[in-house]
Amino acid sequence: MKGFMFLTIALFLFSTSCVTKKKYMEAETGRLEALDYGRSLKQDLEQLQQKTAEQIKQLEQDTAAQGKVIREYRGLLNSNISEHEKLSLALKEKMDQLKDRENTINDLQSMINAQNEKVDMLLSSVKDALMGFSSDELSVTQKNGKVYVAMSDKLLFKSGSAKVDDRGKEALEKLAEVLKKQSEIDVFIEGHTDNKPIKTSQFKDNWDLSVIRATSVVRILTEDYGVNPLQIVPSGRGEFMPVDDNSTDEGRSKNRRTEIIMAPQLDKLLQILQ
Repeated sequence: MKGFMFLTIALFLFSTSCVTKKKYMEAETGRLEALDYGRSLKQDLEQLQQKTAEQIKQLEQDTAAQGKVIREYRGLLNSNISEHEKLSLALKEKMDQLKDRENTINDLQSMINAQNEKVDMLLSSVKDALMGFSSDELSVTQKNGKVYVAMSDKLLFKSGSAKVDDRGKEALEKLAEVLKKQSEIDVFIEGHTDNKPIKTSQFKDNWDLSVIRATSVVRILTEDYGVNPLQIVPSGRGEFMPVDDNSTDEGRSKNRRTEIIMAPQLDKLLQILQ
């Protein structure tokens, strides 16, 4: 009986020892495998970190390159915007200048139209005032924006004289009534002669005769009939501006004339042009 118990205990201890050693071996194997796996993970982690660092470095390089490209494009864009702004400003300046010129042209055209209307009204008034005189005595015409009254020497003067006849004074009086109502016109009195020389105690030549005849007309208009002397300018043209052929009596008769030229004052037009 005692021998049986001893055998049982021995078998139990042996079996227990075997189980413990087996577990130990299994545990040791697991530990080694865990160490190997840990080393593998560490290597994988190091490789991953290295690869990640390389990728980060490459990304930084790519980012820097992209940043440079972006800055270059931005510079080009800003440059293009600047050029566009410059062109826009230049275009605006040209448009403003064009608008100013158009306004100036419109103002000038308006004033020219107004001047033309004044000339038309002046022409009508002068024709109405001098209606009672024949075409042999005077003519009224319009050209170049001015009104011309050409009075023959038959109407105004005797041959070789600068004294105005009564018939001539009558015509000048009627004309003066028109001129006194026209405060914005200039009046030019021009004496003209034919080409036949004259030399007397009073007149040295045709220049003298034409100038003194023009001055005589001015004095009558201003002193006798009250035309503003600041509006009137006398001048003598002598024989040098004929309107007809001096080789005939008829032609010379037409050339012996006193022209009264009425023109609207151009001060406002000149101011605009300046």
